[in-house]
Amino acid sequence: MSEEKKLFKVTIDNITIDVEPGTTVLNAARQIGGDVTPPAMCYYSKLQGSGGKCRTCLVEVAAGSTADPRPMPKLVASCRTNVMDGMIVKNITSEKVIDARNGVVEFLLINHPLDCPICDQAGECDLQDLGYSHGKEGTRYEFKRRTFEREDIGPYIQLHMTRCILCYRCTYVADQITNTRVHGILDRGDHAEISTYISKAIDNDFSGNMIDVCPVGALTDKTFRFKNRVWFTKPVDAHRDCSTCCGKVTLWQRGDEVLRVTARKDQWNEVQNYDGKPGWICNTCRFDKKKTSDWVIDGLTNISRHSVISQGKYPGLVRPHEMLADVMGGREPKLLMDIHDVSEVNDPSVDLSLIEGPATSKDFEKK
Repeated sequence: MSEEKKLFKVTIDNITIDVEPGTTVLNAARQIGGDVTPPAMCYYSKLQGSGGKCRTCLVEVAAGSTADPRPMPKLVASCRTNVMDGMIVKNITSEKVIDARNGVVEFLLINHPLDCPICDQAGECDLQDLGYSHGKEGTRYEFKRRTFEREDIGPYIQLHMTRCILCYRCTYVADQITNTRVHGILDRGDHAEISTYISKAIDNDFSGNMIDVCPVGALTDKTFRFKNRVWFTKPVDAHRDCSTCCGKVTLWQRGDEVLRVTARKDQWNEVQNYDGKPGWICNTCRFDKKKTSDWVIDGLTNISRHSVISQGKYPGLVRPHEMLADVMGGREPKLLMDIHDVSEVNDPSVDLSLIEGPATSKDFEKK
């Protein structure tokens, strides 16, 4: 009779779970879900070696383990740090983490252009979500930003390097699921860029998956560019018998027209697994099968994370569990938002609705 595997007990933001040894802090937090999970711009669980590049998943380890309860002296990347038995981790409950994450976002946005109004990634962009959660109102960067000419890498993909955050995901895809890789990171430091070697085109049957893993609008589908906004489309799950890939996809439709085809994504915006393997799709399914008659429709895609795509389309959609009350020991979020009692600055007797124009500090001066 085989012995049961010993599980490690880890506490993240006051929530304790049991995980298998070798689990990273990030994946342990994903088992809890909700706001407890750190954001990740470069880590991709289906790509070996990914992670450790963007630093957005930094967390504070308040206690290393039961055997050695000393805190770690610096914030650590949760995607590259394995849990230990008795480890205590702080994510949204740590002011150090929030401050560091705000700084990381500021760095990521130093060279990133304000392309959201014209970018095809708008509405499903991880950096856009991160900017709303941790972005600053302005930037302290006063130097000239890096700019690049748009580059076609292959017949279906356009590279807009100005938007790239150097997460390396696309290079890992080309290394691990395609026969050849002819693009990579050129130069070093602030001169680093993703490009094709000697202007060679990417020509293999799975190159389109680089579009799916890109967290920003640096790699875009040329067959979909500027055709529509994702929140105006209806995503539906579909499948077909394909000898090259799993054939399970998401069709993005406007009426009966199929505007684009992508791999199916999970709640972490990563490609779903089928039979224990990632559900990468081939270029034939992605670019050539743009008719509804080419597919067997399975039903509406379940957008299981907060997204503008799901607004108004799924009346029975179950939203992700709100974790804030669990993190704060049962306190409801509305208690945390009582600024009059917490800040001791604003006078509760002042009716904000009666103030002409926006409220300022002068409206709360003691007389």
